[in-house]
Amino acid sequence: MAKMKVWLLDSGSLVIDRAHVIWNIDPGNPVRFPVYSVLVEHPDGLFLFDSGYDLDLVNEKLPFELPEQTEKQTIPAQLELCGFKPEQVDAVINSHLHFDHVGGQKHLPNAVTWVDVDELRHAKVPESFEALGYADQGFDHPGVTYKYLEGEEMRFAEGIQLIHTPGHTVGHYSMLLTPEGRKPMFFIADVTYTAETWEMERISGFHNNPTDGVASVRKIKRIAAESGADVFFSHDIDEWNSYRHAPEFYE
Repeated sequence: MAKMKVWLLDSGSLVIDRAHVIWNIDPGNPVRFPVYSVLVEHPDGLFLFDSGYDLDLVNEKLPFELPEQTEKQTIPAQLELCGFKPEQVDAVINSHLHFDHVGGQKHLPNAVTWVDVDELRHAKVPESFEALGYADQGFDHPGVTYKYLEGEEMRFAEGIQLIHTPGHTVGHYSMLLTPEGRKPMFFIADVTYTAETWEMERISGFHNNPTDGVASVRKIKRIAAESGADVFFSHDIDEWNSYRHAPEFYE
């Protein structure tokens, strides 16, 4: 365990069909969902898990997702709410490199980018069915330094465990935090989007490998049960509304 503060940074929201939230279920019903990042102040540094989406990029390449993001929901503004400047972020840990998880990285000049090496290869030369998901290449900004996530479970720092959870993408990772003095916090990114799909053990309609995806859902459910962790869902508006948002924090 380690002493840490954890903020959830609001990046606004997007719209997709419900059949993409729950693969092949209830098509023709649009759903608005939140996008957020996780900021961790740790004795070893200031770390960001994902970085939201870039509004201009989405308006240009994915306008059908109807982005809603104010100036206050950009990464620089959200960091300021927490008392930090972009240049103070030491590292970005990318769960994966889809556009709604990398949009703020161009604002972080000193942050090392941690990512799975196969994920980086897929993002730079995507398969045709993954191309829109990897539409934002801003994570590859000039001067970026990459370090690579590896293994089924990787100890990033005391109390920060990164767990390989492929399926949604080839190199997807989830983050398990074990802060001193509170229950573990499990940020599962896009393994499964909502509390409903968690219970159903269903994946989203956007995926690289559905069999791996279902296996990863079951894997994180086992880890959550064993650790007693609170699970945080990436794209569930009802769950999001129940979370603390920056400048409020968990510790």
